Amino acid sequence: MNRSHTARVRAVPAGHHPLRAGPRPAGENPSEPFLAVRAAHWRAPVAGGSPGWPGTPHLLAELVRAEYRGGGPATVPAVFATPRDLVLARLRRLVRAGGVPTPAECVRLLEDGDHARGAVFDAWPDVVRRFGPTRSEAALSAGLRTGNAPEAAVAAMLDLAAAAGLRPLTRPELRAAATAPGRRTRHAAWRLLRATGGRALIPDVRTAGDAYERALLALLGRDPSADRVRAAPRRGVVVAQSMLLGRLDRPGEGMSGGLGVLLGSLGDALAGTAPVARVLTVVTACTPELEADPVLLRRRAPGHWVLRIPVDSGSQLRPDESGRHREAMAWWTAELFARSAAPVDVLHVRYADDGSLALAEGARRAGTRVVFTATPDPHRQITERYDTPAADGTALRDDLHRVFVADRLVGRADRVVGIAGRDGGAPELLRYYPQLADRDGGGAPSAPPEGIPPYLPPPREAARRAELLRTVDRAVAAVPEPADAGAAVLLSVGRLHPVKQQDLLVRSWIGSGCHRHAALVLVGGSPHDGDPVERAVRARVEDALRACPEARRRLVLLPALSNAEVRMLERGLADPARRVPARYVCASAKEEFGLGILEAMEAGLLAAGPLRGGVPHYLVDGHNGLLIDTSCAKTLGEGLVRLLAVDDASASEMAARARTLVRTTFSSAAMAGTLAGHYAEVAAARAERPLATVR
Repeated sequence: MNRSHTARVRAVPAGHHPLRAGPRPAGENPSEPFLAVRAAHWRAPVAGGSPGWPGTPHLLAELVRAEYRGGGPATVPAVFATPRDLVLARLRRLVRAGGVPTPAECVRLLEDGDHARGAVFDAWPDVVRRFGPTRSEAALSAGLRTGNAPEAAVAAMLDLAAAAGLRPLTRPELRAAATAPGRRTRHAAWRLLRATGGRALIPDVRTAGDAYERALLALLGRDPSADRVRAAPRRGVVVAQSMLLGRLDRPGEGMSGGLGVLLGSLGDALAGTAPVARVLTVVTACTPELEADPVLLRRRAPGHWVLRIPVDSGSQLRPDESGRHREAMAWWTAELFARSAAPVDVLHVRYADDGSLALAEGARRAGTRVVFTATPDPHRQITERYDTPAADGTALRDDLHRVFVADRLVGRADRVVGIAGRDGGAPELLRYYPQLADRDGGGAPSAPPEGIPPYLPPPREAARRAELLRTVDRAVAAVPEPADAGAAVLLSVGRLHPVKQQDLLVRSWIGSGCHRHAALVLVGGSPHDGDPVERAVRARVEDALRACPEARRRLVLLPALSNAEVRMLERGLADPARRVPARYVCASAKEEFGLGILEAMEAGLLAAGPLRGGVPHYLVDGHNGLLIDTSCAKTLGEGLVRLLAVDDASASEMAARARTLVRTTFSSAAMAGTLAGHYAEVAAARAERPLATVR
């Protein structure tokens, strides 16, 4: 349907961006201070500008100066940073430089909060190697006997002792710790008993208070050699891939997103790709999930198994909670990998968080090699978000912790890969990770193409599609139809989360006047109202609607659908026979890749994605879609206007180019083939040389 009140958008060749609106993506500024400081730290060439912030002092400048000795003279006194901040920054600087703190320093730092415990956890293997077990054991013994350390620090000390097989407590002291009221202390003491030959003091599984303790005591009570006896003959590489947040097969609910869809299809494809013999997709299971299903290993498809890492929590693991479970997750990983029917050769982790660091440490203990997908997140937004005295200090500290974790994963990984850019590689990673320039002969890291599986229709496809389209059409019918144009549909799919910005999308839809021309369909979120993050996003959407009651009937809020149903709905909306223009919009603050956008493009919808992040690597503005600035309501609204202003003929041309690109380049089968080669090379290196020391 041609719409005469809209402007025709001229398609252009790939690589040209005449329609790009708003600023360049964050991180493209060559003189960006945070990146310059990091480059100077690794003695890499600094592209433009000099390290540091010459203007008004603020927390970011002080923390970065302390952590990297960049951004100004080290003698400048701190105004915004606390003494604890400076101690942690010095620890990170030491570790980045290849040094290690003393065992006594490590014990003291365990009381300085979760970020400090994370740095100690990462450094501990090298601490014991450098200073020896006797000195390390003595430091833990002194720390445990002070009697005033918080439980988190006590549990961490016990777990550090277990990781190195140390005995910092006498048997009576350890027996008392094993019956302590605090769960973290009690569980860590059980693990230490197991590591130091005290299995007889571990409680019987029948005394467990819940499903998590049953799983823990059952594993502690089993003889690992019994599992190894059943090991199957090796016929290929055994690969583990991690997805620690959300559920594998329920995208759009809670923390479940596109990664679950990716790893589900990728694991299936890898299992049938030579030389991979077996794939384990590693997920987490909280206590209620273990109560409902205590099985830790279950087959998903031929050659593809799901391995569940128990987490002592009453709800699904959230990003800000993984540090609390870091030591326990490392233990579970090492134990379960060691008990696998065949040794796990390679673990692939994809996020820079405490959970991924825990799995990498567990893999080291089990003799498993590590592959890490590095992304410039949150690196690319550090200066943009925090270069002001009014910045959120808590968020800044969390992001600097994630940058540190990413650096440590790069150091631990046997191979670092990136997400493919326009040229098929990942050269931009060298700006965010200058240390990569000295690895693997230099040059940009390899970037295996990410992809989506072929569309498989869901059960009752025709009936279910008709049901969903009727829901959409009721909203379309509520849109005023000018005499010269019909109503359109804007579709957005994603979990309800602040980074996905559904509330900002609704405000922009209303504020730009697009609600007078298009119905908005949001798909995502749990069908119930139990998740606090989802509740907050829904509340902000409601606030936006209260300001414009007429928009309510033109908004469709659908709970998360299966991936097959989402793709079926997209195909239905893209069908030219419907004669209702439909567009897809991703309003995320940024997407490192954006699998949901690829799925919409594959279905034949004209898609708009965020300027920030990795979407510009495959979506060329005005050629196979639109790039929009999603940084605020005003620019997002302008992007929606642009999207609806594309006439049907141009939209069809761009959508056709997009569909061809996805179907020829971004498939899970192609991704599996490329990754299988990486895994085989990394596994072969395992037999040729011992595991590297953490760098």
